[in-house]
Amino acid sequence: MATFLALLAALAFALGTVLQQKGTLETSAGEGDPRFLAQILRRPVWLAGGGCQAAGWILQAAALDRGPLIVVQSLTTMSLVLALPLGARITNQQITARVWTGAFAMVVGIVLFLSTGSPAGGTSSPRVAAWWSTGLVCALAMATLGLMGRRHRGATRALLLGAAAGVGYALQASVTKEFVTLVGHGLSTILSSWTIYVLIASAITGFIFQQSALKTGVLAPAMASSNAVTLLVSVIIGVTTFGETLAGGGGRLAPAAFGLLITVVGIGLLAAAQPPDKAVAELAAEQPQS
Repeated sequence: MATFLALLAALAFALGTVLQQKGTLETSAGEGDPRFLAQILRRPVWLAGGGCQAAGWILQAAALDRGPLIVVQSLTTMSLVLALPLGARITNQQITARVWTGAFAMVVGIVLFLSTGSPAGGTSSPRVAAWWSTGLVCALAMATLGLMGRRHRGATRALLLGAAAGVGYALQASVTKEFVTLVGHGLSTILSSWTIYVLIASAITGFIFQQSALKTGVLAPAMASSNAVTLLVSVIIGVTTFGETLAGGGGRLAPAAFGLLITVVGIGLLAAAQPPDKAVAELAAEQPQS
């Protein structure tokens, strides 16, 4: 059931991301102008994408309640592959042979990683000290990547800001895994827990970075870096914070690590996608003058 829910979440995330990118490109504010974050709230297509993202988070939370963090995050990473044909249709993304090769490598890598690594769940309530370390490292990583991204343009900007979003989403997913254990214990229990506040903070931070990455107009690099970092950071958090394990017997750890490497290489190929200049120009021409 966790696998099925995670795949449904990946589909919802894919559709939501593409619709949100279309909404960001329809705003009149420039790429480096933060006012676009307010303008997207008036775009129906962006709001529809937000609804898909919310549905994806609910499905992801349900999957995390039933399966290990590493497994769920590996499967939701496939949202990038699902987003490619949607991006080609909705925002005229350029889907070249290199991009499809990257998508194929990513799927093969994830299947190999999950089938040979056999991730096993640890605890659902890590120690407070472990959470402090995780939160501080993630915050530092997001700040560093965000500052670096602000200094660049185009695909490089999309990669760096997408990576910052990926750290935020990995933290959000890991906190969600503990948060779902509180659901059903009453509103007072939820409001008295630190998880709800970290969950909101990580979601907002990841949202800002992801929308800024999508605003560049290049879908594949933005999603590729976000998904790659989300997966890698989730694996690290799963092992170090939740105590999840990968199979080490029968020589299975090496092929599992190789599968993860193939996934990252595939995402790297996807990150080399070219911006849809024609689509961006057409969307910009449709903007209402402010």
